[in-house]
Amino acid sequence: MVMEDMEREIKFYIQDLPAIAERLHLCGAELCRSRILERNLRMDNGENSLMNSGRMLRIRQDDRVRITYKANARIENGVIARTEIEFEADDFGKARRLFEGLGYRVFVIYEKYRREYQLGDVTVMLDELPFGDFMEIEAPNNTLIEGVAQILGLDWSRGINTNYLGLMQIVKRNLQLSFDDLTFENFHGLHISYEDLGVEPADG
Repeated sequence: MVMEDMEREIKFYIQDLPAIAERLHLCGAELCRSRILERNLRMDNGENSLMNSGRMLRIRQDDRVRITYKANARIENGVIARTEIEFEADDFGKARRLFEGLGYRVFVIYEKYRREYQLGDVTVMLDELPFGDFMEIEAPNNTLIEGVAQILGLDWSRGINTNYLGLMQIVKRNLQLSFDDLTFENFHGLHISYEDLGVEPADG
């Protein structure tokens, strides 16, 4: 079944991810998805019409396959609000071939390790990317998101409104990197600071 909803989330750069995980445990958050590698394919046509109009089409693979479409993004008091349509597929390769048959192509690949926690109606995701560690907080409304950020001792003013591929563009420009894909193989041996990403740690 396809479901359409309004996604609300904020992202933070984190220096000490294990400490955040411990705080979540102490707050009573439930680990609902253990650490797993995600592989994401961003799809677009030859003119990049989706990206240029603020839309996104993604195929994600971890222990399942999900197709995601996002659009109409806006910032509301530091939180990103946008339309999201997401559903599961049975076969990663077939999903890719379907979109390629419709004229889309993979224009960038990005990877991360993710853990998911649930705290009431709030989902907290701890992400390990090739260029650093992050946390995303997602909930039905801004009040819940701000409340969890406060409980975890995060500096709200250091929330990030740029997605991971936007951060990739920043670090590419700052370090003059020649590759496009945000993969662990590409970043092997590179040390990326938060200054390179143009962000500040939210956990002190």
